[in-house]
Amino acid sequence: MRKIDPADEAQLFATIDRWVEREVAPRVKEFDHADRWPAEIVEQMKELGLFGATVSQDYGGLGLPATTYAQIVMKISAVWMAITGIFNSHLMLALAVEKFGTEPQRRHWLPRFASGEIRGGLALTEPNAGTDLQAIRMTARRDKGDYVINGTKTWISNGIEGSCFALLVKTNPEASPRYSGMSLFIAPKGPGFTVGRKLEKLGYHSIDSGELVFQDYRIPADHLIGEVEGRGFTQVAGGLELGRINVAARGVGIAEGALRLATDYAQLRHTFGKPIIEHQAIALKIGEMATRARAARLLTLDAAQAFDRGDRCDMEAGMAKYFASEAALENSTESMRIHGAYGYSKEYDIERLYRDAPLTCIGEGTNEMQRLIIARQWARRSQA
Repeated sequence: MRKIDPADEAQLFATIDRWVEREVAPRVKEFDHADRWPAEIVEQMKELGLFGATVSQDYGGLGLPATTYAQIVMKISAVWMAITGIFNSHLMLALAVEKFGTEPQRRHWLPRFASGEIRGGLALTEPNAGTDLQAIRMTARRDKGDYVINGTKTWISNGIEGSCFALLVKTNPEASPRYSGMSLFIAPKGPGFTVGRKLEKLGYHSIDSGELVFQDYRIPADHLIGEVEGRGFTQVAGGLELGRINVAARGVGIAEGALRLATDYAQLRHTFGKPIIEHQAIALKIGEMATRARAARLLTLDAAQAFDRGDRCDMEAGMAKYFASEAALENSTESMRIHGAYGYSKEYDIERLYRDAPLTCIGEGTNEMQRLIIARQWARRSQA
């Protein structure tokens, strides 16, 4: 990914700040409470180039480094985390094609992804396979110049409103080890590809999470990413590093947003003749929240810098995702408690952050799995 001039980066951040303040913040309650797809905001994100944020400029994207992209996600997530999922899931699809696809695949698909003409996501999870991706059951059978796909995916972001997905399947269900029989396809909606029910969620509203059903779905062989079978698991694992950096950035945004809301409220709310921020019990909470948010930001930028250098960064991304998501959960909880009864009211923004935060502990691999990844990589690096 290209380096970005500091002046250009500052201008980009200022543009994002203005957009969030003028267009997103005034309408977030309207969309979130109704759990309604934010079509107008999606169009604005297209105009801002967010659907091509990390796509190379050679294919019509902004070509942003992960460090810049992560900070954009932080800024938006501090106000409304859910909409970052609309373009992040999409960018995971684009990354798979750009990193592992053939040049004809890149030329055909990436400009349309970058413009937002085609939007979609990553279709990995199945009813009986989440963290253990090797347990997927969806199959793709070669039939002359096509593949025929059967199976079901679930909890797929953009599943209803999106039109194209990076679809993980088994082209050789009998392969050993299991991952060697997995392949990744570019799968646009069409005959045999239907959308099941919309899944209702505690938070993370307005981005659709759906079931995708494939019944004799026929797809041309040139939709196999890289056009070589058996590489799907490796292709997905390579993209998850950036996905975890994104989730970490979301956690930072929530942690910082919750801190800001708590600080503002604690300076305005008076008890016993002074602002509650001057009471030791509240001051201690604010101090802990500020430290967590800062540490989460630094860990996330450290992982993004490693990604930009081209280093293996599963440990760094895992650390950032684990710590930042827990910081989001703890800060949103503490902020709600500082708000008292008002924190439990839908009239206040903190209740939304409180509902959204738990997802960051689950998405892109649970925090339990992140700790295992961290421990394994730490042990390997310690022996080097």
